[in-house]
Parts: sequence; structure tokens; C-alpha cells
Amino acid sequence: MLKDKKILIVGLGRSGAAVMEAALEMGAEVSIQDRKKEERMDPQLMKTLRKNDIRTWFGTVPTDMSEYDMVVLSPGVPTDLDFVREAKCCGAEIVGELELAWQMASGHFVAITGTNGKTTTTTLTGEIFRGAGRDTQVVGNIGVPAVQGVRQAGEDTWLVTEVSSFQLETTDYFRPEISAILNLTPDHLNRHKTMENYGKAKAKIFMRQSSDQYCVANWDDKACFALTKDCPACVVPFSRMEELDFGAFVREGKIVIRDKDGEITEICGADELLIPGSHNLENALAAAAIGYFAGIDPEVIGETLRTFAGVKHRIELCGFIDGVQFVNDSKGTNTDAAIKAIEAMKENILLIAGGYDKKADFTEMIQTFPGRVKKAYLLGEVAEQIAETARANGFDQVEICGDMKTCVEHAFADAYPGDVVLLSPACASWDMYDNFEQRGDHFKQCVKELRP
Repeated sequence: MLKDKKILIVGLGRSGAAVMEAALEMGAEVSIQDRKKEERMDPQLMKTLRKNDIRTWFGTVPTDMSEYDMVVLSPGVPTDLDFVREAKCCGAEIVGELELAWQMASGHFVAITGTNGKTTTTTLTGEIFRGAGRDTQVVGNIGVPAVQGVRQAGEDTWLVTEVSSFQLETTDYFRPEISAILNLTPDHLNRHKTMENYGKAKAKIFMRQSSDQYCVANWDDKACFALTKDCPACVVPFSRMEELDFGAFVREGKIVIRDKDGEITEICGADELLIPGSHNLENALAAAAIGYFAGIDPEVIGETLRTFAGVKHRIELCGFIDGVQFVNDSKGTNTDAAIKAIEAMKENILLIAGGYDKKADFTEMIQTFPGRVKKAYLLGEVAEQIAETARANGFDQVEICGDMKTCVEHAFADAYPGDVVLLSPACASWDMYDNFEQRGDHFKQCVKELRP
């Protein structure tokens, strides 16, 4: 497929490195471009580049784009960069890592997107498939690049894939057997500019599906469900608020699924879920619908929902010190995710928030503070913006701390037994950290250092 092709990989993060490894194995002639300078690159990765005599463009761009047959964009790389446009004009195929993985794959794709809940739902869905004894790879935006997963997959493998709007932007033929859109709230508007563009990117998850495939979508989120009006697949709604004629919903305190014939199958009790919050009930409904319409035994689905304890960095309980609970929600990278975390904790919250500026409006998040958040400790690029928004909305218990260690120390100093110190940044991490995992791990390390 890639043999003897001249390929430029743009972005040498996890997915870019996985594409490089696959392309070299398949006999391609590989070049690398990354906006970072060479001295900031991983030394071990640099050894691989030198060993394979790979041309590199660090902190700059190639001088002649006409020589490339294909340009592979890592997630997060804008499609409108001048040198990418030049390559396209010269006849190069422009693809993303997800699209390339689809072209390479022989297994079955399940693809899950949405503004929030992707990681939890993808992980939970993967556990359901594994519980059913299916050969399963959990890949994508969750941390294992799709290209890496498909190289280890066979014809019977199910690739349960978390996909972002960035990844979907660069797909043309990607067609999962089951897709899911969990919700749609403002995010990444610094990239997409408008909610319409953001929604269109998300909708690409189902555009190539056929009528014998399924798209699971949130009935309660009207903006999300409206995206499916042109969906060619069978749309399966899920709702935690209404009883549906078809789909997954809550009835008399139970998660149930009603099929096309009107038959209802009980999965488990809504109160049996270990993961807290109404948003996690929605995630469980989506995962149950995916599993059910993939043909998995409802008893397996129910047992998995009853025993699933959540994922790292998403409302992750980190323990107690002197009666104060610490919760790591570093995966809360937008305001809607932070709101869900705040609502899940309910009250007596000392909130740590802030980070990279994605042009978000923090008003709605601040409006959830009364009766829940006692004080906010702010860091990152948007710290001052959040503080100003808080004061404008009558909440003046804010402190700009500058770094994570100071936030954690000051929050703990202000806390009483029964309080919760919650890291839910409502922002991406890229101003201070490489990724949200690094940020969450740093929070946990700062908490650990509080212990005598």
C-alpha cells in the first residue's frame, strides 16, 4: 500500500511516530516535519530517525512539496497550513492518521466521538467487548494510535476507537460498523471557528456508513442528535431523560434497550453504576447500546457496567488527607466537562482550573459555582480571564496561583474535612504540559507531596 511512496509525516507525537514505524515497515520513503526544534525532540526517537536516514524538518518546512506522494497529518495539525496546501496542489494525497489506519485495517471499527465522555465510553465499550470474549483493541485518541492498533489486528479484531474532531477532519472513506456521537458543546473553536464547522467535523464519523450499520446518538442533546438527520446508518438514540420507542434509556431506575420490534431488554440498574454523575449514566447508555447492537449478550453488558470503575484522569479518586478528598479530572479539557465534574462532586469543592486558551466562554461554568464551589485556584493562560468572568458573575473567591504545586498547597490549606479538592481545568493542557495525562500525573504528585 505504501511501498516506494514518498511520504511526509507532519507532527511527530504518538500518532506520527506510529505512522513512521508502519510506513518504514511497508517500504515507504519517509520524511518528517514538526514545528518543534530538534533539541526538544525525544532523544530515542532521534536515534530512530538517524538510523533510518530519515530527512527531517524541525521548526521549518520542506522547500519542495512536489516530491511527495502523500502527506500524513497528525491529529491537531491544521489542514490549511501553506505547505500542506502546496502539497495538495502538487497532487499529493492528504490523509490523517485515522484515515490511513482505516485503509490499512482488516478488522471491524467501532468509533466514538463527542465533546465529552469519549475516553470513558470508549474504555467501557472496550471492556464490554472483551467481556464477551471478542478480540479487542482500544485505540485512537485514547492513547494508542489507530495505526499501531491495526497492525496488530486480524479480520476478527474489533477496533474500539476514540476519535476527535481533529482526526475526523482528515477522513474521506473512514466507515465504522458502529459509530457514536455522545454530545456536542462548544470546544476547539480556536480551530473550527464556528459550532457549525465543529458539528460538521463530528458528523464525518457516520457519513460513509451504510443502512445495515448503526449510529448511536444522544437524544437528550438536541444539537448532537440534529447532526444525524442525514445519517445513512440506522440511528440508535439513547436518553437518560425520556422513554424511547427505540434505543437505550432509563425505565423505572433500570438501563434498558428497546429494539425495532418494541421488545425491551433490561441491562442493569442505573444506581448500580460505580462511576458517578449523570454524564456517566449517559456514557453507560451509549456503551450499552453499542454492545447490544454489536450482538453482545445483555448479561455481559450488564455485568461490565456494574463493575467498571472509570478511567485515569476522569473524575479519578486520588484518596484522602486529613478528611479532604482529592479528585483528578485532568481530562476535563472544556467547560462542559468541568461542569459535569462539579455536578458529580455536588458541594464543598475547592476547584483547580485553567490552562491553554481555546477561546472558551467560562460564564456557564461559573454559574454552577454557588452552593458547590467554595473557591477557585487558577493557573495557565486563561487564569485572569476565568477570574474576571467569576467576579463579573458575583463570585470573588478566586486566587491566581500560577502553577499546579501552589494551587494544590493553597487549596489544601483552605480545606476542611469533608471538602473536595477537584482538578477540572476546563481547558487544554498545552500551555504548561505536553498533554492532559502529564498534567493529571503532576497533580497527583503534588497531592502525594502533601502527605507527612
